[in-house]
Amino acid sequence: MIRERERQAASGLGMLLILLSLMLFTGYAFVEAIRLQSPLAVVVAILFEIALILALCGLFVVNPNEGRVLQLFGDYRGTVKDPGLRWANPFFTKKRISQRIRNFESAHLKVNDTDGNPIDIAAVVVWRVVDTAEAVFEVDDFENYVKVQSEAAVRNLATRYPYDAHIDGHLSLRGSTAEVAKDLKHEIQERLAKAGVEVIEARLSHLAYASEIASAMLRRQQAGAIIAARQKIVEGAVGMVDMALELLAKSQHVQLDEERKAAMVSNLLVVLCADREAQPVVNTGSLYQ
Repeated sequence: MIRERERQAASGLGMLLILLSLMLFTGYAFVEAIRLQSPLAVVVAILFEIALILALCGLFVVNPNEGRVLQLFGDYRGTVKDPGLRWANPFFTKKRISQRIRNFESAHLKVNDTDGNPIDIAAVVVWRVVDTAEAVFEVDDFENYVKVQSEAAVRNLATRYPYDAHIDGHLSLRGSTAEVAKDLKHEIQERLAKAGVEVIEARLSHLAYASEIASAMLRRQQAGAIIAARQKIVEGAVGMVDMALELLAKSQHVQLDEERKAAMVSNLLVVLCADREAQPVVNTGSLYQ
């Protein structure tokens, strides 16, 4: 693998001043050569002027958080990262590589989770280039490589987790966002390391059941919520009935046998656990009729 080698380039401002001074001097020498009618001096002045113009092509600008990959006839000669106006051999090719932080959001992908349920999933990946040589020489197009490999990692991640965990303590895409994001970042980083790319953050940006099963899964979630709510209601109702019996026993105002206690417990549970308001019934008879 080709590793990045940082290269120090000459100051472009200083080289510009030197080249402009030499061009002025060469222009003056050219005029003098014509005045003296010296063909050899004229040719030398012209050639020297052409060389100076060619040398001006070696000037280039390096922006902050940017690298310039230098190549000489296909041979890697280093990367210039010092910002400012710089000068290097005019025969060097100088490829600009941004090292700024970038965002990539994948398309909405339809995949099956570990339970076989079709889901729509998408992710956001925050990344930057840390090794310009690897980004240029190890892959053909590192930006497209980031896109393709990130989407492949998201697809692979979705197949390892269920959408929802039906057992307490199990990881799921919807309920374990921190663990899933950590796993996704690790997998994407492994895929992009060879391209000189560092993954700063990766997280899911969209997660939903596919349209063909969304309504069925919604009813399933609603049923689970209703069951959980009913369980809480029953637990509370039993506690209230127990408290009522205990208070009646302490007060000793009303003596109830076991049959009457059972009837009262039944009535209280019906009232407390009903999904609508109870309709009162006025008993005009005796206590037991």
